[in-house]
Amino acid sequence: MLHVRPARLQDIAQLLPLIAGLSEHHGDNATVTETDLQRDLFGPHPWLHVLVAERGEKLLGYAALLPLAQFQFGKRGMDLHHLFTAAPHRGQGIGRALIKAAQDFARDLDCVYFTVGTHADNLRAQAIYPALGFKPASPHGPRFYTLL
Repeated sequence: MLHVRPARLQDIAQLLPLIAGLSEHHGDNATVTETDLQRDLFGPHPWLHVLVAERGEKLLGYAALLPLAQFQFGKRGMDLHHLFTAAPHRGQGIGRALIKAAQDFARDLDCVYFTVGTHADNLRAQAIYPALGFKPASPHGPRFYTLL
């Protein structure tokens, strides 16, 4: 039976190869470490939330969530930053279960909106999200960044 729950410290060893799998899928090389995950998920100032899908004690996928805000309106939101299911387990509803659990998690934190982005060539995701009630969002003008 599939179970979706918040990640625990002891999940890090199984989570790292899943993160690497998503990175490889996008042509990236994951450089995140156990120390990074300990800091970002379980440190004194957690930076993001991760939900995991497991069957027995084996992690099959994960969803990484980043808090958002529309400060001027007093609205909280959540972004589904990563969604990944290990290749042998795709097509079994794990991604949908993670999305639903992520939305429930966001609601429990008083979020009133939920966002997700996909790569332009990910046609499967572009079909799934509208089927789950998501609406297309227009981009918000130019954005800039700098390294710190």
